[in-house]
This record gives sequence, structure tokens and C-alpha cells, in this order.
Amino acid sequence: MTRIESVTAADLRLMQALAQRVTATRPDLVNADASYGELAWNWGKGHADQGASWTRRLWFSGGEPVAWGWARLPHRVRRNDGSVRDVTDAALAYQVHPDHAGLVDEVIDWYDGTAAGLDRTVIACAGDEFALERWAAHGYDTDPAALGPTGSWTQLNERDLTDVERPAPPDGFRFRTADQAGPRAAVRAHVDAWARSAYTAEAYRGVRRAPGYRGDLHLLVEAPDGTMAASTIMWLDEANRTVEFEPVGTHPAYRRRGLARAMLLHGMRLARAAGATHATVACLGAPGHPGALGLYYGVGFRKLSRDAPLIRTATAG
Repeated sequence: MTRIESVTAADLRLMQALAQRVTATRPDLVNADASYGELAWNWGKGHADQGASWTRRLWFSGGEPVAWGWARLPHRVRRNDGSVRDVTDAALAYQVHPDHAGLVDEVIDWYDGTAAGLDRTVIACAGDEFALERWAAHGYDTDPAALGPTGSWTQLNERDLTDVERPAPPDGFRFRTADQAGPRAAVRAHVDAWARSAYTAEAYRGVRRAPGYRGDLHLLVEAPDGTMAASTIMWLDEANRTVEFEPVGTHPAYRRRGLARAMLLHGMRLARAAGATHATVACLGAPGHPGALGLYYGVGFRKLSRDAPLIRTATAG
């Protein structure tokens, strides 16, 4: 039986350190679920209730992390709307430094051993031709469900912060930070925007403990009636002077009013004041999900890279 070595905060810092090193030289090769901010967000919101189904391995060279794999094994998700979803397959997040590209074979072997007997998915970077060849050699194929017109593949977008338009929120709406509004408002804002989320007060406590979280860079938009109508967390990678928006959401009753646009512009100006010169944000890229991509393109983001969802079924070995 696989020994579960759950991802700790110390592990996360090492994984983020590798993300920072790859970002510094080959940002186009940072996997969608392996960026500095995405790692912190996923670990923070999930380790309290899903950590028992996580296992990881790290590879080092000269004392520095050069590769890691983070496998999520079958588990149960309880959503805020009362529904329950049983996750029966395995999913892998991973990163390999380009100077140690050959380690991808070791990552794959570790994953196959860890998740033997399960359907196995992984998100690779579409621009990493060597890694895609190695995954294919190990029996992994493109995932047709993830790549369909309404599929779940993601696109990473970027822009510089040299010239950021001044935000213009609708009359009566104002910007707040999580430090100002408090934990209850921050949780409510996310749950309202993502009705089927499993996000809870405990999940937010985990997010606040995640390396890189700053309450002054966790933004909310407050409506005239006091409702937190939109929110986003900005993850500032000080080493690369880049900021990542993850997640970004708007209350259904307040959509199409320009709130997310104003919030992103305000966030970019705050990030610039904090030392950032560059920003990224990921979104679903399939043509059946045009809303988020239109929003981000509308505030100056453009495509940097996209992911390549892969799958190997249990029957394939």
C-alpha cells in the first residue's frame, strides 16, 4: 500500500521555490496547477479536509528542489449546497525544472506506482514538448472530455503593470480588503460567487496560513447594501515581482456591472505599489467558456501558455 506523505507547509514552500525559479527563466513552462499562487490556494483551502488523500515526492539537486509530484487520491467532497461528490480517480500536479527535464520519467513512475489501479489524470504544459513525449511513452493520452468545446483546460494569461487604467466602480460600491472586512465577509464573498464550492471558514483559515497569503492583497467589492459582491486573492511573488490573481469571482446577482473589471484594475494598481511589475491570471480556455477570457482580455491580459490535460485509464495498466 502507498505510504501517504501529505503535503506540509514546509513542502509547499519548496514547491513554490521551484515555481519561482522556473518563472524566472521559462514562465511558459509553469504548469497551470504549479504556479506560486495556485499552489498556495489549493493547499490552503484543501489541506484541512482533503489532506489525508494527498501524497507527494520531491527531488533535489545541490540542496534545491528540482522536481516534485503531488498526487490527489480518491476522496469525498462535501459542497456548500449540500451535495456530495465522490472523486474516484487520481490527479497529479507536478513541476520539473527545465535543466532537469529527464526527471519527468521518475515523476511518472512514482505517480503510476502511487495511483496503481486507478484512472490517472495529469495536467501538463502544452508547450513542454519533451514532457508530452514522455507522458505519451508511458501510456498517457489527451483527455477528450477535458479538451471538448466546454472542456476544463485552462489558459494562463499575462500583462505588464506599466500603465494600468484607473478603476471606475459603479456608484455606491467600494473596495475593501480581507484585513478590513474580516474573515466572515471574505468567506461569504467566495461562497456566494461559487455556489457549489466546498469552501468553509476552516478552508479560509488554511488559506491564511498558506505561504504568500496577504490580507491586504485579498480584495473585495462591497455593494451599497453591505453584500460582498466580488472578491479575489492576489499572490505576490516578490522574487519575480509578479502577482497572480487566484481565485476571481462575482456574486451572481451583481454580475455584468463591471465589478470584476474594476476590482482587477484596482488590484493591479495595489500590486504595482507593492513592487510587482507583472501580473498573471488563469481561466478556462475552451470556446464554451468565453466570459472570463473576455474579462481578462478587456483589462489587458494576453495568452502566455495553456495546459494539456492527459489521462491513463486503469485498464491501460
